Amino acid sequence: MPEVTDPYLPGTPCWVDLAADDQQAALDFYRDLFGWQGEPGPAEFGGYAVCTLKGRAVAGIGPAMAPEGMPKPPVAWTTHLATDDADAAQRAVTEAGGTVLVPVMDVGTTGRMQIVADPAGAVFGIWQAVDFAGAGIVGEHGALVWNDLHTGDIAAATAFYGAALGIGVTPMEGAEGYYSLNVGDRSVGGLAGLENDPPGTPAHWLTYFAVDNPDATVDLLVKKGGKALLPPFDMVAGRMAVVADPQGAVFAVIAPPPV
Repeated sequence: MPEVTDPYLPGTPCWVDLAADDQQAALDFYRDLFGWQGEPGPAEFGGYAVCTLKGRAVAGIGPAMAPEGMPKPPVAWTTHLATDDADAAQRAVTEAGGTVLVPVMDVGTTGRMQIVADPAGAVFGIWQAVDFAGAGIVGEHGALVWNDLHTGDIAAATAFYGAALGIGVTPMEGAEGYYSLNVGDRSVGGLAGLENDPPGTPAHWLTYFAVDNPDATVDLLVKKGGKALLPPFDMVAGRMAVVADPQGAVFAVIAPPPV
């Protein structure tokens, strides 16, 4: 089991969560799809549910709520990047041209969080761990395995994420037009243009979950009310699909090629 025991290095995707219009329906859907266990949490934390897989935290699902004076957020998966200083990260995001949507806040004793957008409008979270580091299991069926940034300006994204979070960008060998997001000498995510997204798609982060059989997973997802936006296909990193859950949250599923 690929359990995560070491702290996530700053700049690394460490957690994903979903803001859902119907939290219970989302909990039921992902339980059936991936085998997650989870239930609404304490009211003081907005009912946020930490879902588990094999007893390890894997993702969060909460009700979509609007901060005071702001519109209700869309139903979407959010990628959170690790930091060791949330306040410094917030300043760096602003100085690099990003926008703070939800300022730094304490989440009990688990950590400190904020929600921001890069200059192209791609929304992501920043997480400073205290008692909770993030996903405790990755890379196996039903768990987080990858995160992509899709943007219309590769050069601007490279400059922003480097300045704000110290993330490096290099071309991905064997994948023309695709780039690796690097923390130190480790690839932690991907960067792509919007050429292969539907026309009009805004800049965004895309969450990938590992699955043993993408075709079977997509079949089940459709039976449960989801949609296959990009049916299963083979590519350099394995067999994958892009899908939406019944409430419209988009994500990808992927099975790495056999070794």
